[in-house]
Amino acid sequence: MATALQVTMSSLAPSSSSPSTRRRTLCCAVNSKNSAKIPIPPINPKDPFLSKLASVAATSPETLLNRPVSSDTPPYLDLFDSPKLMATPAQVERSVSYNEHRPRRPPPDLPSLLLHGRIVYIGMPLVPAVTELVIAELMYLQWMDPKEPIYIYINSTGTTRDDGETVGMETEGFAIYDALMQLKNEIHTVAVGAAIGHACLLLASGTKDKRFMMPHAKAMIQQPRVPSSGLMPASDVLIRAKEVITNRDTLVKLIAKHTGNSEESVATVMKRPFYMDSTKAKEFGVIDKILWRGQEKIMSDAASPEDWDRNAGIKVVDGI
Repeated sequence: MATALQVTMSSLAPSSSSPSTRRRTLCCAVNSKNSAKIPIPPINPKDPFLSKLASVAATSPETLLNRPVSSDTPPYLDLFDSPKLMATPAQVERSVSYNEHRPRRPPPDLPSLLLHGRIVYIGMPLVPAVTELVIAELMYLQWMDPKEPIYIYINSTGTTRDDGETVGMETEGFAIYDALMQLKNEIHTVAVGAAIGHACLLLASGTKDKRFMMPHAKAMIQQPRVPSSGLMPASDVLIRAKEVITNRDTLVKLIAKHTGNSEESVATVMKRPFYMDSTKAKEFGVIDKILWRGQEKIMSDAASPEDWDRNAGIKVVDGI
């Protein structure tokens, strides 16, 4: 019994032979006709990596076993000489389950989707970069089809920020307005947030009966503001002030033209910031329709701000 145990332990002891000797012994065992074949599990035929590996293992297993010990190539990747197999992961299908819900191509960017739907979205103050992009999109859409309408969605504070600081010249708004007037297409304007200053002018300059406003959007017209003068001399400040007055008069004329009001009435309400909700904007002539989407009954039952003030006993002082 002790002798048998010693023989068994000696057979399990690690061999002192070199790695090359062990490799040759393993190769001989594989190449032996009497050696049993190792069963290969089912391989996904669409997986090029596993299919190639299984093919090499079945035809010439010594290729896998006689690999250099200190190879710089990751395991088995040197077997693939085809450039297609070395392509990016997006071009090589790994398995059916992995690719079942994977998109076949990257999704398009949202601005391209809007432009494909003939939608121009103005969602920033009117600075030179915004003006350049909007005019380019308008020209492109007219070139694509001069008969189809163009939809302009507006959520902009004009040439100022929401705190009143000037960020763009008044000519930015006039540039987009002039481009709109040159188009052959119908212009559908929609206010989706705020349309302030020159953005309100763009909202009102759409095609008649094609000017819309969301129920809770706001519109506001105001006088142009004098940009920061800094260390400019007094004469230059006076010149800039005169230019602002000229832009104000031009803005008054254009708003009066598109709203149907007189220039005197527009100039009067523009002495101070004149805010309009969707109902007031429709009454003033800035828009033609309100996109209620089933809220007509609710809004018709709601009292106007003037009725609320009257019922609450609040008196209006100096038109405020």
